[in-house]
Amino acid sequence: MESTKAQEDVNMSTKPMKPVKIEKKIVSYAVHKPRPESEVVAEAAAHAAKQPVEMNETIERPEFLLGSTYKIKPPVSEHAFYITINDILLNEGTDHESRQPYEIFINSKSMEHFQWVIALTRVISAVFRKGGDITFLLEELLSVYDPNGGYYKKGGIFVPSLVAEIGSVIEKHLMFLGIIKSDKLSPEQRKLVEEKRAAYEAVHGESGGAEGSFPPSAISCKKCMQKSVVMLDGCLTCLNCGDSKCG
Repeated sequence: MESTKAQEDVNMSTKPMKPVKIEKKIVSYAVHKPRPESEVVAEAAAHAAKQPVEMNETIERPEFLLGSTYKIKPPVSEHAFYITINDILLNEGTDHESRQPYEIFINSKSMEHFQWVIALTRVISAVFRKGGDITFLLEELLSVYDPNGGYYKKGGIFVPSLVAEIGSVIEKHLMFLGIIKSDKLSPEQRKLVEEKRAAYEAVHGESGGAEGSFPPSAISCKKCMQKSVVMLDGCLTCLNCGDSKCG
């Protein structure tokens, strides 16, 4: 049965097609020719050029990258750390132009941290080049706590670990690039916070002194990490970011 059906298929494929009667007079004709391969490739390239290039692992590293270097001096280390983040410019000169982080390097005279710092920079650089949403990296880095306890840096900001401070530098850089929004307060929010601070100082007669400082009795805020939380109207309130347990 199968061989018979196969033979029928062959006969149908070799059977000449039924002629079609032309009712109208032929006034012109053209022979269809396949398009040259070079033309097809050029058209595909032009179409691809219109699509914005997204960050991905296949993008080769150019010879020149834009870079920013940040200096941190944690009290847990004798020497400062210099964190350099290099960015790649995608879709240059188009409406889709964007600057994306490509790699990170950390340099310091402190050799006791050399191995894990090198490993960390390689992993972070790989995440940068992977593309997509990289903001999850900040949450992971900022939530690393040193078993020996954290430390306070300039401005009374609590840092749970050296890894977390590296994360805060990356967060600052992503804000600079516009990848994440700045957490700065709006003028209305800042006005409200200043009113709360003035109310606290009026009741307790305790002032933070210079601008950017807070009352000595303030404790750390879990949201902004500043030593700026005081008891106001029976509720813990941050005089820096406005965070309040009472909403």
